[in-house]
Amino acid sequence: MNKVILTAATSALLAISIANPAFAAGDAAKGKEKSAVCAGCHGADGNSAAPNFPKLAGQYEGYVTKQLTEFRDGARKDPLMSGQAAGLSDEDIANLAAYYASQNIKTGAADPDMVSLGERLYRGGNVDKNIPACMGCHGPTGAGNPAAGYPSIAGQHADYTAKQLEDFRSETRSNDYNGMMRDIARTLSSHEMKAVASYVSGLH
Repeated sequence: MNKVILTAATSALLAISIANPAFAAGDAAKGKEKSAVCAGCHGADGNSAAPNFPKLAGQYEGYVTKQLTEFRDGARKDPLMSGQAAGLSDEDIANLAAYYASQNIKTGAADPDMVSLGERLYRGGNVDKNIPACMGCHGPTGAGNPAAGYPSIAGQHADYTAKQLEDFRSETRSNDYNGMMRDIARTLSSHEMKAVASYVSGLH
C-alpha cells in the first residue's frame, strides 16, 4: 500500500511541476474591488454563508488561480462559475487570488455523530479499502500544501466538500492532478464522504 501511495504522490508532483507554472503575484487591493461581484455567493471577505458555495478566504493563491483559470478555459465546468469566470483576464484572476489568500477563513463545527469516523479517515485512512489518510496531502490541520498544489480544506463547508467528493467519484469533476482525488473518491461510500467532510469543517 505504501508503495502505491508513494508512486501516486510522486506522479502527482511531477504532473504539478509540468502543468502548474509559476503564477504572477496579484494585487490584493485590486482583487478586493473585483470581488464585489463574487460577494453574493462567496461573501464579502470570502467566507460564504451558504453551505453549497465554497469559502475562499485563506485559500492559496496558486490554487484559486488554477481553479478560476480552468473555469474560464473549460477544464473545470460549472453552470454558474463557468459564466462568471468567462470574462476574467489573467490579471483579474491573479488579483482575486491574492485578495482571497489575504483573508482569514471562519471555521465551522463538525457533527459530533460523525467526528469519530471522519477523524479516523482523515488521519489514518482505511487500509482495508486502500484509502490513504487525507492529511497525507492536506496536512494534519487541513492547511494543505501550496508547493504541491494541495488546497487548504480546514473550515470548509461540509456540504461543499462532500459534493466535491461525490463529483470526483462520478467524474463530474475531473481537474484533479493525475486523477488522485477521483481514485480516492471511488473507494469512499457516501457516508464516509459526509463524515470526513464534516470533520474537515471543524479543523482549524
